[in-house]
Amino acid sequence: MTVSQKVTDLRVAKRKRAMRLGFFREMKEEMKMVSWTTREELRLCGKIVIGAIFALGLGIYLVDLTLRLFLSGTGNLVRLIGA
Repeated sequence: MTVSQKVTDLRVAKRKRAMRLGFFREMKEEMKMVSWTTREELRLCGKIVIGAIFALGLGIYLVDLTLRLFLSGTGNLVRLIGA
């Protein structure tokens, strides 16, 4: 490896290092501009999510119960007619 190649490699390495440091500096600046949610807003959103999960679970349970009763009744009707 010649001296000029070593110098070129060092320059490339320095550029890469500078790019990495630049990335972290830019990231730090971007994080300062982020508008973070307030504690009250976070609690409200958490309550909404928990309520939605409960409502969805209840809806799935009711649909399951309805289908189970319908299919059970249909099965009993088929057995009654077939007997």
